[in-house]
Amino acid sequence: MLTLEIDQRGVATLMLNRPERHNAFNAELIAQLTSALEQLVNTDQTVRALIVTGAGRSFSAGADLHWMQSMCTASEMDNRADATRLAGLFRSLDELPIPTIGKVNGAAYGGGIGLISCCDIAVAKRTARFALTEVRLGLIPATIAPFVIERIGMTAARRLFLTAESIDAQQAQALGLISEAVDDEQLDDHVESILADLLAAGPQAIDQCKQLIRRIRNFDGNPRQLDAMTADWIARLRVSEEGQHGLNAFLNKQAPDWINRPEDRS
Repeated sequence: MLTLEIDQRGVATLMLNRPERHNAFNAELIAQLTSALEQLVNTDQTVRALIVTGAGRSFSAGADLHWMQSMCTASEMDNRADATRLAGLFRSLDELPIPTIGKVNGAAYGGGIGLISCCDIAVAKRTARFALTEVRLGLIPATIAPFVIERIGMTAARRLFLTAESIDAQQAQALGLISEAVDDEQLDDHVESILADLLAAGPQAIDQCKQLIRRIRNFDGNPRQLDAMTADWIARLRVSEEGQHGLNAFLNKQAPDWINRPEDRS
C-alpha cells in the first residue's frame, strides 16, 4: 500500500501505492503512512527532504469507500479514535522537521488535498484536478480543515467545502493549494530543481525555519515580544555549529559540508 525509498542524497520518496483504488485511504494505509513519518523523524537522521506522491494516475482519492462503509457500522467512539489517528497523520506531516514536497501526479480529492496542504511545497501536473467532496456524502472535511483552510484561506474554503466542485491545477495554484502547475512531462524535472535548492540549505536551518513559521503563526504576544523572540533566535543560530560553518564557508568562498557532491559519495 505504501513504498518508502531513500536515495543516496538523503531524499526520501513516500509513494501511496494503491493505484487500483486511486490511492485512497484506509486504516492500513493511514497506519503505514504514520509509521513511515515516525521512522523519518526518529530513526533515519540522514534524510534531507521528503517527496509525497502517488502511484498510477491519481495522487489520492481521499477516503476508501469500502473503509468508510465499515466505519458506518462502528460506534461513535470507534469513529472518533479512527478520525484521531487520521488527524495525527496530517499533523505529523505538517510538522515534519525536513522539507516536504507534494508531487501531485494526478487527481486529489478529500484527504489527498489534506496531504498536499501539509506539504511545504506542492507541484502538480497541469492535468490534475482537485475537489473536497465530503458534503456529497453527508460529511465534512473535518480532520483536514485546519490545514486546508490555512493553505487556501477562508473565502475559498467557504466555497469549495460547500459546493464540492472540482477545480483544475491552474485554479488550485491561484488559491495557493499548490505552488506550481507544470506540463505532465515536466513534473519530475521541476521537482528535482526544487530539491536542488533545498539540499543547498543547512539541514538545521531548514528545521528552524519551519519552526519559526509556526511560532510566528501562533504568536499571541505584543510586537516587542515578537521582536525579542526573533532576535534571540538568530543570535543562537549565529553561534551554533551549523551557523558558524555556513558563514565561514560563505566568507571563504567554499561549499558547506551539507552540499551534496556526487564525487564525495561511494
